[in-house]
Amino acid sequence: MKFLVYILTVVCFPLLIAAQQTTGKQLEKKLDNFLSTEIKSSEPGYQVLIAKSGQVIYNKAFGLADLELGVPIKADMVFNLASVTKQFTAVAILQLVEQGKISLSDSLQKFIPDYPFKVGIITIENLLTHTSGIKDYLQIAFPTPFLERWDFAPKQLIDSFKYHPLEFMPGTKYSYSNSGYFLLGYIIEKVSGKSYQQYIRENLLTSAGLANSNFDWDNHIIPGRVKGYVKADASFKNINYMSPSIQYAAGGLISNVEDLYTWHKALYSYRLLKKESLEKAFSPFRLKDGSVTNYGYGWNINTYNGIKVIEHQGALPGFSAQVMYFPDDDVFMAILCNNGGISINKIVNNVAALVLNKPLQADIRLSEKEFDSYAGTYQLVNNPGRTAKLYKMNGSLVAEVTNAELLLILFQSPTKFQFKNLPDANCEFILENGKVTKFTVTQNGYFEWRRIE
Repeated sequence: MKFLVYILTVVCFPLLIAAQQTTGKQLEKKLDNFLSTEIKSSEPGYQVLIAKSGQVIYNKAFGLADLELGVPIKADMVFNLASVTKQFTAVAILQLVEQGKISLSDSLQKFIPDYPFKVGIITIENLLTHTSGIKDYLQIAFPTPFLERWDFAPKQLIDSFKYHPLEFMPGTKYSYSNSGYFLLGYIIEKVSGKSYQQYIRENLLTSAGLANSNFDWDNHIIPGRVKGYVKADASFKNINYMSPSIQYAAGGLISNVEDLYTWHKALYSYRLLKKESLEKAFSPFRLKDGSVTNYGYGWNINTYNGIKVIEHQGALPGFSAQVMYFPDDDVFMAILCNNGGISINKIVNNVAALVLNKPLQADIRLSEKEFDSYAGTYQLVNNPGRTAKLYKMNGSLVAEVTNAELLLILFQSPTKFQFKNLPDANCEFILENGKVTKFTVTQNGYFEWRRIE
């Protein structure tokens, strides 16, 4: 019997390895075919890294890092992370909480005494979870032209937005706000006695072994830094200058896909935070009315087509980033892009579907009569200049949105839907007296589109 077990092991184990290698090669070929056709080798492109069960199964780069010099992107080059920076800021705050230097229930005014205090306490936790009600400073129409090119000390920029009224009472709603994470960076400075950048370098980047990660300072030489591009008409252009001081703790890090995977492993080995702190960061925040958001501390927590994902996206002119972890499948994925002319959402969704062997978005078919009931023109309530025209095309319903590409609508139920390649946008048609009067969109806030035709 032992001999039979030995024979089966000796014979079957190589067959198992061969089958896994075949599967891996098939997946690699599918990914290569998709990614290489998404962008021309003469255009700016992206890095893609995928790991499963602790092993990197795909790590490739496509396109150019510098159009003027014709330099191809390599796997170790670095990109602007934009809002993916927020998870680093969140981890730094949680480290200070573990050290007893601050509390999640501490008020913002404890660290910035001159911050206006009118309608209620804004806590550290409110800043972490985008539930503070503080208006996003990147959405404020400042009267000074080209303000994004100026260099600011953190407190100077805070003083520029702190007097804007709150959009809602703290803890009552979720609305994505870069202001909260800018404030958290300044709080890290006040508590630690170090600059935000110095604290992150010493306590996160160095501790986690991120050898290729840095902060975006334009006058510094950063090895391997790619250039960002936007597309105007049919050609690419260099991005306009933006001062790195504008991004700060909300979006100032530069890194690559390999460092992001190293960061992921450091988090899950609990070298940077205790397990209970990390689990709290990955838990959706509960509002005062008991409803649950899809954001924890520095991460979005979503479920797409039954697949749980812990993720965050980042976007700056000329750059986009997406980092995702599918815990049930133990799959990590990072995609960084310097091409402002492509949709990273399309790339992310298709790559994830190939790796997981399941689409992130479901789509049920509706009748022609149901399509007809939804077709029409809708106006964004808080921005009447934006409209969405919904109509049938090639057997589907599409949305033609002002200043946006044509969006295909995918239905999850007769009234609930998503836009293709935007699985984090949850939408619903609202019927009143049997007629469709509006649709709502929940994505980094709540938006209402009322029917006008």
